[in-house]
Amino acid sequence: MEEINEKQLYKEAMEQTPETIGDFVMKTMCYYQHDYGSVCVAVAACALAGVYAANSLPQGGITGYQAGFVMWEFIRQLNYRGNKCGLRMIDYDNMLFPQYADKFEKTISSDNWKLLQEEAKRRLEEDSTHAHPAVIDHWKSIVYGVVPFGYKIEEAE
Repeated sequence: MEEINEKQLYKEAMEQTPETIGDFVMKTMCYYQHDYGSVCVAVAACALAGVYAANSLPQGGITGYQAGFVMWEFIRQLNYRGNKCGLRMIDYDNMLFPQYADKFEKTISSDNWKLLQEEAKRRLEEDSTHAHPAVIDHWKSIVYGVVPFGYKIEEAE
């Protein structure tokens, strides 16, 4: 068994088809000796190989926009199935360019703010006996319209 070469592995993942994906998964998971970190790289490479294999079919050919949707589906389904108020990702590389200043403002969309208020209200009604008093006070302030942590509501354009 040899150590995993991440760069090579991700390159091979991009080349997978429905016919080759099974062998790729078996090789990736069984041929290499994995540790706590490398097994995560291996699983991620197998998942990406599945994306590339599916996208190679006639029904595939997704756009960059659709690839972003696929990414968010992975994130939601893998780690945030219970998320009710939305998620945000920050690309700190954009701090290198002044035209992206708005991406770093402490704003929350009015839609996400409404969801946050609804979830705070639900938790007050259902979970308040299990929550710390400071958390209950925080939920109440959200329900009453106090936007937390210095955020401002971003109005829809």
